[in-house]
Amino acid sequence: MLINDTLQRLSELRLAGMAAGLQEQLTNSACASLGFEERLALLVDRELHYRHDKRLAALLKRARLKYPQACIEDVQAGAGRGLERNAFTQLALSRWVEQGMTVSIIGPTGSGKSWLACALAQQACRRGHSALYLRVPRLAEELRILHGKGGFAAWLANLARTEVLVLDDWALAPLEPASRADLLEVIDDRAGTAGHATILTTQLPVEHWHAWLGDPTMADAILDRLLAKEHRISLRGDSLRRTTGGARPNDKGGHEQTQ
Repeated sequence: MLINDTLQRLSELRLAGMAAGLQEQLTNSACASLGFEERLALLVDRELHYRHDKRLAALLKRARLKYPQACIEDVQAGAGRGLERNAFTQLALSRWVEQGMTVSIIGPTGSGKSWLACALAQQACRRGHSALYLRVPRLAEELRILHGKGGFAAWLANLARTEVLVLDDWALAPLEPASRADLLEVIDDRAGTAGHATILTTQLPVEHWHAWLGDPTMADAILDRLLAKEHRISLRGDSLRRTTGGARPNDKGGHEQTQ
């Protein structure tokens, strides 16, 4: 049949969205009343949506977010928390990635720092940006392995192409000299580069970062690059793990951990 040949050719052309849309039109009697141009427009829209969804799925998979379901629409705000929903939403929808900003999310344990960071990164992926989530305490061991295998340069080059870098639990544990040098390389590749943003989450106030970094010269270099274009979010209040009973909305509408 002619329609089977058409579907096969759409598949060969990698137009899976149009192929699926055409099959739906064939089974939907309402489409019979539509003109050729209208049906073609629907097929083109279906292909565009299919490609967007496929790219988003790939970006989120690569990002490896701790909370991939986190999104700005679900942000819990309130005066007692130190987070204003409209301000956070405006940040998420702004050109913070294109401007190469650092977003620092500071607050006590359980205040939802990691969740907010993942919500920002997920929004960036929805807008077509690449992202990657890393935990700073675990990063030191991963870098030692990379250095041992000789893969650090390739990893660094790949990271430099990532548009949004999430550094979770910044300043949570003491920093070794080798890790400090590697961290400078990571930050230096992103500093002053349009379209490369960094998200930090930490319990430690910014004024104590210099002491945590240790070496005064390297600390100056790292902080100068990080804080040149910074947007700071300071959370406060009781741990949400206690106030919400440790519950957070998950992908299925249930709950898994606190925001």
